[in-house]
Amino acid sequence: MVLLFGNDNMELLEEIRSFVCVFENEIAIKERFISFIEENDNCFERTLLIGHITASAFVFDPNTSKVLLLHHKKLDKWLQPGGHCDGNTNTVEVALTEVWEETGLKIANPSNKIFDLDIHTIPEHKNVPEHEHFDVRYLFEADSNVSLIQNHETNELKWVSIADIENYTKEESILRMVKKLI
Repeated sequence: MVLLFGNDNMELLEEIRSFVCVFENEIAIKERFISFIEENDNCFERTLLIGHITASAFVFDPNTSKVLLLHHKKLDKWLQPGGHCDGNTNTVEVALTEVWEETGLKIANPSNKIFDLDIHTIPEHKNVPEHEHFDVRYLFEADSNVSLIQNHETNELKWVSIADIENYTKEESILRMVKKLI
């Protein structure tokens, strides 16, 4: 895939510095993100065992007020599509790739503006110690009538009505993104 926006550590730092926090609890998240990137040159690598940058997409169908969620096999939770950067410093590109790999959706006009930032703990699994994901999140639009293609990392894919989201997840960060939409 061709780099779309050409991020590097400094560009992402500037994007995060200019990110406007909607909710007060986002300020501490933003500050931790900045410190983490400044202190870890290899922050985009999974080999940084304390944590690493990940990217995800909150995929929204504005015509039907639905968001796309996947039931993650390993974490046993409903989440937005996303994943590891594995050295790619272009978080928009990573988010687009993850949407494609996990759902089969191609996003026609991706936004390169950060929609949300989140830091969450990932439990120990198969010799990988507990660590944190510093997740850069983008809001992408897609048509909920397009067929989805499920991959091996998920149990299910589903377009969920905003009104029903709490029947699928109580994750504060997902509910925060929903509040930003409405």
